[in-house]
Amino acid sequence: MIRKTVAGWILLVWLGAPAAGQEWARKMFQTTSHDFGTVARGAKAEHRFEFTNLWMEDVRVSGVRTSCSCTSVSVVSPTLKTYQKGEIVAKFNTDRFLGSRSATISVTFDRPRPAIVQLQVKGAIRTDIVVDPPGVNLGEVEQGTPVARRVTVTRNGRPGWKIVEVRSANPHLSAEFVGTQPDGYRVGVTLEVRLDEGAPIGYIRDHLILLTNDPSWPSVAVQVDGRVLPAVSVSPESLFLGVLRPGESATKQVVIRAGEPFRVTAVATDGTRVRAAAAASDTARTLHVLPITFTAGDEAGKVEQTICCETDLECAAPVVTVMAVVQP
Repeated sequence: MIRKTVAGWILLVWLGAPAAGQEWARKMFQTTSHDFGTVARGAKAEHRFEFTNLWMEDVRVSGVRTSCSCTSVSVVSPTLKTYQKGEIVAKFNTDRFLGSRSATISVTFDRPRPAIVQLQVKGAIRTDIVVDPPGVNLGEVEQGTPVARRVTVTRNGRPGWKIVEVRSANPHLSAEFVGTQPDGYRVGVTLEVRLDEGAPIGYIRDHLILLTNDPSWPSVAVQVDGRVLPAVSVSPESLFLGVLRPGESATKQVVIRAGEPFRVTAVATDGTRVRAAAAASDTARTLHVLPITFTAGDEAGKVEQTICCETDLECAAPVVTVMAVVQP
């Protein structure tokens, strides 16, 4: 009898805890390596390793370190609740280092149990290419609004140098040649970088790959950053209502904002466990607060539903993803 009881407790602990060893921490990362490619000296080169807390316990990053000072590292949101996201930001120090460089970033966790995840970055920094400004900053733009910025890429020591093609993995990002300035042994090429009106809501963290006629260094990467904002936004976009027992309820609030006064005309959900308080109002405001309640059923496990908040503005309705865990 005692043996069966002990075995039962071991099973419960195993089911409720993250995966054994270091693997539980590594599973939280979408990627664990990044290649900056060939970048100009002084150019912006930054990558964000995103990770998500997949577990019922809080996760905390207690420290990060890098094997090479060619890369600086920082943490965004070191302590995460269940299903929250954080980032490890790796910055290539192109202003202080040259040539091929690589670094191993060690991310140390102390909650819910000790673990270390290693991330890898590498790249090549050139002195004969200058990018001005160091990166393309598109800024914050409202969805549906095209935007353009100019950047000049200069090659020193090669009079016949050309950029023959510009490639982007983002279908909404493009570049057009608007001028070439040959000056002795230097060639400067000005590009107009454009984001079209179809770009989706969210952050832009992309690169333009410049293909050149230089066989020794056939490509150069230029970083592009920005953010596309919705006309109406909701915060937070992902709402975790906690770990509940069957029959228990939890309520939290989301905030709906816009740049002009608006009304919330309807609130719709794709399930039965999540309920949003009636938000329709005759008063137009730039901010509305919406309480959301989840009531746990008898079935154990993760519950995920979406809530669509319709307004009287001619734009896409903001959507909230609501998550909770039912645990007997």
